[in-house]
Amino acid sequence: MAVYTDVSADDLARFIGRYDIGELLSYKGIAEGVENSNFLVHTSAGNFILTLYEKRVAEADLPFFLGLMEHLAARGLTCPQPVKNKDGGMLGVVAGRPAAIVTFLDGLWIRKPNAGHCAAVGEAMARLHLAGADFAIKRPNALSVESWRPLFEHAGARGDSVREGLCNEIVTELDVLEKSWPRDLPSGVIHADLFPDNVFFLGDRLSGLIDFYFACNDMFAYDVAICLNCWCFEPDHSFNVTKGRALLKAYEKVRPMSAQEHAALPMLARGAAMRFLLTRLVDWLAVPDGALVKPKDPLEYCGKLRFHQAVKSASDYGLS
Repeated sequence: MAVYTDVSADDLARFIGRYDIGELLSYKGIAEGVENSNFLVHTSAGNFILTLYEKRVAEADLPFFLGLMEHLAARGLTCPQPVKNKDGGMLGVVAGRPAAIVTFLDGLWIRKPNAGHCAAVGEAMARLHLAGADFAIKRPNALSVESWRPLFEHAGARGDSVREGLCNEIVTELDVLEKSWPRDLPSGVIHADLFPDNVFFLGDRLSGLIDFYFACNDMFAYDVAICLNCWCFEPDHSFNVTKGRALLKAYEKVRPMSAQEHAALPMLARGAAMRFLLTRLVDWLAVPDGALVKPKDPLEYCGKLRFHQAVKSASDYGLS
């Protein structure tokens, strides 16, 4: 989440008037994250989230994202629900941007996850993968391996301004990933961005998943690899195998992975690290002046990538 586009009180009040959610009382921007403009909106009927879609989110994909949230909630997963306006639609326009209002989800995201949090995420991710099996709309992963070299080329030689030699490291790794990327593994709907700030807890209980705006159809094990990257490393970029074991064990209690998925996990984890290194690099070099957003450090994923490059098998992640 972030704020790239400001919204005036008058514009927001007019927009909210199209919904049966009471009158606007107050609102404030949410500065965390890097993708869309988000606001916490307080009305006489309660709290809601307003999202203005920016950057990598294509308007044509919005029915997928919003429909998926409805679909998952109907199958028992707790996630924000799109609020329909008085005409029955879920989309509108605010400040020249496509926009939607979703329900507010109680909970806080965990800054320092422990093994119990990782287990809860593993279980919820597996439940999501199963619940999405009969979702009718399809959306290819626009940020899979085919997109990584164009992303790097967009950053260009400026990557070495972040760290000397970074461009050469990226090119070398892209050559490996493009040649060795796993194919034909079990696939379906994945979240693709299940970072700690997209998972809410009330105490130690997982209370819901948010921010489905990278969700797509891709390999389930790739979603697992993303979570290993963003939940199971310590601040010094060392991998915590206890957290990895907890996440994987909880996932497989709900949805056991195949031997082929186990074998592919190290390469998928390398790819997940490269995906976030590259998108963070592009964001680092291109944050607009005045945006209420703090870009995330791309070099965090260089350290994680080095770990994955040395992994011998999925057992190094704690898989029994």
